[in-house]
Amino acid sequence: MTQADDLADEERRLRQLRLVVDITAQILAEDRHLTLCEALRLIEAARTTAGRLFPGRQDTFDLVVRPRLERIVLERFGIVSTAPVN
Repeated sequence: MTQADDLADEERRLRQLRLVVDITAQILAEDRHLTLCEALRLIEAARTTAGRLFPGRQDTFDLVVRPRLERIVLERFGIVSTAPVN
């Protein structure tokens, strides 16, 4: 593969990950029948997908994406976070 091919492949994988994260966020926020357990499983499924698209980079998902999805879950289910506010 050339450098251009590598860049194109990475861009394709980034688009796929954005789509997965955006759809997950939308489901978490809007599906009225979603349970808390299902919501947490969706977050883990998105993390698994991120790991398949970018092996060894789940830590980036945990730092960047997981907090966004968890905030949606906290708001959706009226859970008060005990985490310190930065």
